[in-house]
Amino acid sequence: MTDMIKKTGISRRNLLKTGAAAVAGAAVGSGAITGFPTIWAQNPITLRQFGTGVSNLNAIAEKCKEDLGITLEMTATDSDAAAQRAVTQPDSYDIADIEYWILKKVFPTGVIQPMEISKLKYYDKIVPLFKTGKLTPDSVIAQGTAPHTVGFVEAKDSKEFAKGETEYFTMVPTIYNADTLGIRPDLVGREITTWADIMDPAFKGKTSILNIPSIGIMDAAMIMEAMGNITYADKGNMTTEEIDKTIDFLIKAKQDGQFRAFWKSFDESVNLMASGEVVIQSMWSPAVAAVRSKGIACKYQPLKEGYRSWGGGLGLAAHLEGAQLDAAYEYINWYTSGWVGGYLNRQGYYSAAMDTAKEYMSEDEWGYWIEGKPAQGEIKAPDGTVMEKAGAVRDGGSFLERMGHVACWNSVMDEDRYMVRRWNEFIAS
Repeated sequence: MTDMIKKTGISRRNLLKTGAAAVAGAAVGSGAITGFPTIWAQNPITLRQFGTGVSNLNAIAEKCKEDLGITLEMTATDSDAAAQRAVTQPDSYDIADIEYWILKKVFPTGVIQPMEISKLKYYDKIVPLFKTGKLTPDSVIAQGTAPHTVGFVEAKDSKEFAKGETEYFTMVPTIYNADTLGIRPDLVGREITTWADIMDPAFKGKTSILNIPSIGIMDAAMIMEAMGNITYADKGNMTTEEIDKTIDFLIKAKQDGQFRAFWKSFDESVNLMASGEVVIQSMWSPAVAAVRSKGIACKYQPLKEGYRSWGGGLGLAAHLEGAQLDAAYEYINWYTSGWVGGYLNRQGYYSAAMDTAKEYMSEDEWGYWIEGKPAQGEIKAPDGTVMEKAGAVRDGGSFLERMGHVACWNSVMDEDRYMVRRWNEFIAS
């Protein structure tokens, strides 16, 4: 495509800037720029996107502007604020970059419009986890709000989730991961093998879990089951009795001084670990990488009970229509075309369209991040920082090993309001 544009002497950005019907008409009419992004009547195009900090990244906005001529205005919030804004301020955004458990709260309110799969260029490249709940045919479908359970609707005006694949997608999945505990191997002093290890009295006052109720409760459930305190029918949809047992356990642990802090943001988790105030905690993979990039030992520890997983995607605001809607589809197709996927993979997340992302990664990067192979050379972050030296192997191994051992997804329970109330009692205790 780049060569094609060079031959015509027309750049994407210049063409979009001109807005001249004669130039656009002549170029399109000549067939010189077939496959070129739509020349929108409304010019210039700006899309307002909000969501959590993990994927609202300046580099993505800059690359989108360069490739498509679309201006992305990004606003980053925490998960709870994102869920609230999606519902209460639907006219304040065009693209909702939210997690699937948030979508379960948001979509039934009618603020997000379903996408026509026929307009999604890379739908066939999306990993089956988001379509069937299984990464491989032998995979066990994890508990909680698995993305495929809220991924489809039957019709354009439907507000109820479909039981299987349809022609309408609620969101295009973009980013996901399998989470576990982060540890400071130089400070814990022993092997960590189970979620229960965070409750070891030896770590009293040096542990942390995250203070986002819908996610923190899942970590607590993994801990409770690992300790043999309870077996949940579904960790992602607890009864009030199960919620009470879980929260009462957390309150006692807090009062006994087991926890140093409760973090809400990526940066907080990095600072707690880098300072050594905390030696074992709930953590996100790129936060572990951020600690390591400071030259501090930090490990994302695989645990025998498996991972807690999360996934996010891009949803279209209900008010989008005409040129804005066309631009939003262009943006989403660009997002899944590979560059962003490679960028996210290099941060320790996973792209929903792995085949296209692979084209934007070196063989060594793909081997290290996705296949679990030892690095052949230096592994660098997207900003050029050296993250790993030759010989390093990614914590948790390959993509299949990690995403193939998901025990539960972040979720919204039927008793969500009760759970949040009890969680807040725990934090305030």
